[in-house]
Amino acid sequence: MLVIPAIDIRHGQCVRLHQGRDHEQTVYGKDPVAIAHSWKEHGASMLHVADLDGAFDGTPVNLSMVARMRKETGLPVQVGGGYRDLKTIEAAIKAGIDRVILGTIAVQNPDLVREAAKRFGKQVTVSIDVKDEFVAVAGWTEISKMKFQDLIRAMLDAGIQELLFTDTRKDGTLSGPNIEAIKLFLETAKVPVIASGGVTTVRDLRLLKTLEPLGLKGAVIGKALYDERIRLEDAIQAVH
Repeated sequence: MLVIPAIDIRHGQCVRLHQGRDHEQTVYGKDPVAIAHSWKEHGASMLHVADLDGAFDGTPVNLSMVARMRKETGLPVQVGGGYRDLKTIEAAIKAGIDRVILGTIAVQNPDLVREAAKRFGKQVTVSIDVKDEFVAVAGWTEISKMKFQDLIRAMLDAGIQELLFTDTRKDGTLSGPNIEAIKLFLETAKVPVIASGGVTTVRDLRLLKTLEPLGLKGAVIGKALYDERIRLEDAIQAVH
């Protein structure tokens, strides 16, 4: 199981938001690329990058910075935030990004996701951001009428081979992951899944590890690392 540090970029800085709220922001560094190097030094084998400017604006803003992270660290990078058409997806892949995360567009235009999956294969994935049983979109500023199980099935039908799960009520709260919701998600997905939201302690990671046989591929950790509630080295050791 992978332990994947999150780097959230907003206005050129590394930040964390509380449950995705743009007015509840903590700045953790003014140089996200330097932070990417730091996570590599502490043992990261992959990076999860959220272009928050892109998520709120509806089109990627920080691709050049993310591409620098990929090139300078040599670590695989997955990035999401504003990727809502084939042109921006292709631009990210050409810039060296390993996997582009689609979110809002999966609800608004599943045919585009189908075309992206056909054209780019495993280089695209879909993040299903869940609030209770419904899917959050547009940088989590809106809650759709679609239940997450229905979106999972639609994305599998579109050819997506891996999914991300984010519990929007847990993200940035340091309150522990929603194990039961992740388990339900995995049982519906039946493809590899990376989970995000709420991981705070080594115990949280050990609980998530028990879901690995159901298809849990990895866990994204953000605020707990930045607030030094858990060291990346300890997190990696806990799942291995």
